[in-house]
Amino acid sequence: MTPMKEDYLKIIFELGGTKKKVSNKQIALSLDIAAGSVTEMVGKLVQEGLAKHTPYAGISLTKKGIRYAETLVRKHRIWEDFLVDKLNYDLPDVHTEAEVLEHVTSDRLINSLEEFLGNPTYCPHGGAIPDKEGHYQEDSHVSLADTEDGANVMVERFIDNHDLLMYLHDTPLKIGQQITVMKHDPFEGPVTVLIKKTGEQIPISFKAAHNVFVK
Repeated sequence: MTPMKEDYLKIIFELGGTKKKVSNKQIALSLDIAAGSVTEMVGKLVQEGLAKHTPYAGISLTKKGIRYAETLVRKHRIWEDFLVDKLNYDLPDVHTEAEVLEHVTSDRLINSLEEFLGNPTYCPHGGAIPDKEGHYQEDSHVSLADTEDGANVMVERFIDNHDLLMYLHDTPLKIGQQITVMKHDPFEGPVTVLIKKTGEQIPISFKAAHNVFVK
């Protein structure tokens, strides 16, 4: 399987495609690619039995696709935890390294690395890490963009995207923070949130708000 197909499986997994239909627009926003490219790749995943597509509804992973995605996500997120926790990498810098390492890591090595790290259950950007039996706590799939004005929520995770993590690295928004959603500006404008601990109000761009998940 090509790295590009694997990236699609991982992003559909991250967006909730194990439980619901994910739109082409969501995938395009998260991968920062044209919607036409998504349509072509989705067709390939469907042909290989890794995904199901319903016109005008979206795409979800099949059981085969879910198993494949869980294996990829497990290796990727364990390596991210190692890079941040043991090698002091900044969060925006781990994705590219983990992307390379996951493809050359045996099951034996990833199991040993998991044990060495103390069996982490979440990666540094908040995503759940499947254990070797495939068990994990299901992530929230409610994006900041879809949260109503006035809602009080906790920032649970960020999509594993280098540009997104670079953008968020320069804001006060962090995993685990309690925030209040103040307003959604029209015409794909930013979402303004209040960080409860500091009282600071900050705008989060339209694109980033679709890749920040809350509960």
